[in-house]
Amino acid sequence: MADEMVQRAQRFINTTYNNGATLGIAKLDENGQTGWPVMYALTRALQYEMGITALSDSFGPTTMSTIGAKYGKLDETTVPSANFCRVIQSALYCKGYDGGEIDGTYNDRVKDSVAALHKNMGVSVTYPGSALWPKTAKGLFNMDAYVTVNSGSETVRAIQQWLNGRYVLRKDFYIIPCDGHHSRDVAKSMLFAIQYELGMADGVANGVFGPGTQTGLKSRTVSVSSNSTGVWAQLFTAAMVLNKNSVAFGNFTDAVRQAVTSFQSFCGLSATGAGDFPTWASLLVSYGDQSRKGAACDGVTEITPARATALKAAGYKYIGRYLYNPSSTSLPEKAIQPGELATIKEAGLRCFPIYQTWSRSADYFSTLQGTRDAFEAIDWARYHGFKPGTIIYFAVDYDAMDGEVTDYVIPHFRAITRTISENSGYNVGVYGARNVCQRVVDAGYSSVCMVSDMSSGFSGNLGYPLPSKWSFDQISTITIGSGTGSIEIDNNIASGRDTGQGDFNPGVSFDGLDVDLDKSAYRASMLQDVKSYLTSIGVPETGGDGWTDKDWASLGGISTTEAFDAVVDSDWLFTSLARSLRMRKALIQAPVLWELRKLNPGDFVADAAVQAGLKDDCSTGWGQIFASTAIQARNYCIGEGIINGEGKDYTNADDLEEVWNKLHDDQEYNVRTVAYVLLWNSELLGIDRPDLSGDVHVTEAVLGRYNGTGPDAEQYGRELMGLYHVLENYNALSRA
Repeated sequence: MADEMVQRAQRFINTTYNNGATLGIAKLDENGQTGWPVMYALTRALQYEMGITALSDSFGPTTMSTIGAKYGKLDETTVPSANFCRVIQSALYCKGYDGGEIDGTYNDRVKDSVAALHKNMGVSVTYPGSALWPKTAKGLFNMDAYVTVNSGSETVRAIQQWLNGRYVLRKDFYIIPCDGHHSRDVAKSMLFAIQYELGMADGVANGVFGPGTQTGLKSRTVSVSSNSTGVWAQLFTAAMVLNKNSVAFGNFTDAVRQAVTSFQSFCGLSATGAGDFPTWASLLVSYGDQSRKGAACDGVTEITPARATALKAAGYKYIGRYLYNPSSTSLPEKAIQPGELATIKEAGLRCFPIYQTWSRSADYFSTLQGTRDAFEAIDWARYHGFKPGTIIYFAVDYDAMDGEVTDYVIPHFRAITRTISENSGYNVGVYGARNVCQRVVDAGYSSVCMVSDMSSGFSGNLGYPLPSKWSFDQISTITIGSGTGSIEIDNNIASGRDTGQGDFNPGVSFDGLDVDLDKSAYRASMLQDVKSYLTSIGVPETGGDGWTDKDWASLGGISTTEAFDAVVDSDWLFTSLARSLRMRKALIQAPVLWELRKLNPGDFVADAAVQAGLKDDCSTGWGQIFASTAIQARNYCIGEGIINGEGKDYTNADDLEEVWNKLHDDQEYNVRTVAYVLLWNSELLGIDRPDLSGDVHVTEAVLGRYNGTGPDAEQYGRELMGLYHVLENYNALSRA
């Protein structure tokens, strides 16, 4: 929503600094909306008015020191020009305060707003009156809020104001938001406050949880009988509140003691009920007291008998190991090695599996990648022999911003959960920073989480409490054992929510399974052979079936090349399905490629009729499947234990509508269903299921049944059998 005075502030910047390109002040959209572009422009304008030549978006040390050196403070007696004052007035409006008409006068309205700003910041006692001081001016020229926003907590806001008021005169302490939300800045301000109270001088206090801070806190236990009032009780209860514990900010009361006991039990600390060092540490930094010895660990080194002995002697029970290593050269022991799980079992230890490939940036995560990762994790978990019920931890191994969690990570895990739950007996866990873990758990896409708390600088750890369903809390890297038993591990606290697996099935073989097509070697020749074969049976590159090329294309038909490209671009999906179902990939590819190429205007008309409610069902999507067929095929596969899920009623209108929409809108769901229909066809025909043998009689029969029964279906089966052979030839070359 546009604000007229913010719009006037934007217009003031644009008209006053119309040589902004030379000055480095960007022209603003006069949309009446506050945002960083406006604040950056105002900051640069302020610097220009003060005579700073190297303008910057940052209200940094130079800007601060210039205010102090030139003016001391900014008020009606020191503001040097009307435009200088207009910059301040504009900033007030952009911050939600009355700027006094942007008329260049530091008048009573401006003074009242500055006083209100200081009160909201919590510094009105330190800075009485109506003058802006360097630190409060810095707070004015940014996007921090000093009133609660987005359902912020008034208790948290009171803590923020208290911190500002008590420490604003310290050299390295700057005004923090008073918006009622914990954050990176608030977490750092708490560490500064503790360091100041420990007696650290300006320049020594640095907001880092270092050795000096840790040593000082070890003698600052707070409890109902020690330091129960005063600043240390205030700091401790503030830390409790910021970690979402329901206590009053102030004294260490019996109610606080009870809350501390609960917090300690939740975090895996000794439940003393006192604010001792381990509790301070867990409240202030994500990794807490790194001297704690966990019962769990994870690492990239093989667990040999000697290492297993050393780990068990050190008190470890649960070992996290990687299912797969995508690199052939880096960390050669990262993935579980042959015989390693037997060694873990014989030592009386238990193993929990982790799946990670290249998950180090937002653009890795997507619905498609989540599906692919899930299929691959299932493959490797079965290969190693992990039993149903095992929780597989999927990694988010970077500092994901909250918006990235929404846009990338959540859709990724939605796809993982759908694939894992439908195609295996495994469960999903998430490995990542606190915010990532909590959000994935809250979305219902992970049962537990492994928290990367060693990465204390991650924004997803700073200001976020330990997730509610944490299973393993990764807090330090240490070395255990000596000699051949020496091993470097990530030391994890275990909550007991996941105890890993202590017994394993015989691993399954990958022999004979399809692999991804070697596209660089075979894509071009494979396309040529597909086109040649289809042309030989009367299916040209475009058109056909009585349609001219022009009419065919204008009505939505696609060429053989386009159909081929769609199938090959989704090769990973066909590969994953074939490997999971232990059947030949070409069997799933052939009907999909054929149906894509054969799409015709009648198909589109039928789709539109179903969408308009004129029909209940029609064949749709890449595989041209009826919803009734999809339901029956899926019901069969569920009944046979091939996939998991709840059956549906193909005579029920609501079930038909739900499944038809999935078949139409979700091509991945459609392709999965193609495979299930082919398996169901073998049941309808009373023959063996398709398997890795690629038996030609089974293959041709189930392909023909895909198009129904009778002579036309038999012809369909013969034609698709030829296409199958073309595709299988190149799949076999890739396997070899």
